[in-house]
Amino acid sequence: MTKSIAIIGTRGYPSYYGGFETAVRKLAPFLADCDWTVTVYGRRKASREVAAEADPRISQKITFGIENRSFSTLSFGLTSVLHAVRTKPDVALVMNVANGFWLPLLKLRGIPTLVNVDGMEWERAKWGRLARTVFRLGARLTAKFADELVADAKEIQHRWKVQFGRESTFIPYGGDEISPLELGEELRSRSYVLVVARFVPENTIHEFFEAADRLAKEYPVVVVGASGYGGELDEKAELLDRKHPNFNWLGRISDDARLFALWQHAGAYFHGHSVGGTNPALVQAMATGAPIVALDTAFNREVLGNDSIFTSNSPMDIYDSIVRLMESESLQEATSTSNIERARSLYSWSSVLEKYQDRLLCLVERKKNKNRP
Repeated sequence: MTKSIAIIGTRGYPSYYGGFETAVRKLAPFLADCDWTVTVYGRRKASREVAAEADPRISQKITFGIENRSFSTLSFGLTSVLHAVRTKPDVALVMNVANGFWLPLLKLRGIPTLVNVDGMEWERAKWGRLARTVFRLGARLTAKFADELVADAKEIQHRWKVQFGRESTFIPYGGDEISPLELGEELRSRSYVLVVARFVPENTIHEFFEAADRLAKEYPVVVVGASGYGGELDEKAELLDRKHPNFNWLGRISDDARLFALWQHAGAYFHGHSVGGTNPALVQAMATGAPIVALDTAFNREVLGNDSIFTSNSPMDIYDSIVRLMESESLQEATSTSNIERARSLYSWSSVLEKYQDRLLCLVERKKNKNRP
């Protein structure tokens, strides 16, 4: 029997913006394969309307909102929920606790909700006091009104239990296993330093750029990412790109094969994310076999285990840790092999998608049982 689902809180399908969008690009076709009718809500400017990449079975519903950093999630979330209230799917998968404000509308309509709480948004340095307050209140409303929660890291799972008294299901992100890829003529395998990140303070981009000012004198440095809104970090990347022939700022890359090749052949991949749960870029970097230097956090250690190199957020420590990895071919290969094996055993997409469907089916069945006379 066909089931219907609304996916709310991402930028659309197919989109390459961040972790939520990565998960939806995998989950939506998987659910369609399993006889679900899938609707993904999105934004006109953010969705990639490329017929070759979009599964025709997935219905994308564009809604409207305020397109800026402070109000986009709340406004697009509201218009998406209002549309879902009218169409009444069997279940809604909601991304981001900011949408907790709108969960009562779904509950009043009898639409069960599975909410991916993401990281602790109110701890992110990019948000001001008002935004942090909004996210914390959204989290409290999510804890009160969501039918079930998903946490993408065990540390997030623990903190939601302690702070909000809510249990959750641990479902991380997955990584694609890949065959050997061609790098291109401009770079040599294991010869360059790579970073892939959105340009926000909590991703340690400013500190990495300070280290990169030295690194680029010794190695090629490749930077994938941007802020999305312009600003100081984009200006710094542009300055380094002009200053050092070895510094290559590529902006955002939506070509998976190109990005995977960069990870696969990197000499050192720096992952500086300081907050959040299981980061999808980190999982995918592991799956490609990238040798990794990561900021020393509970989240990064949970994903990587003990076989990668960890560093503080000091530019000198970042520089020293990356040089240590770049100067040791044996260390590069050992960490590469270990990361591939760990990703394969703990972070496979097949397992992730099955877990999502299991929780969604449970909510649909629970609703049916509740409505039976």
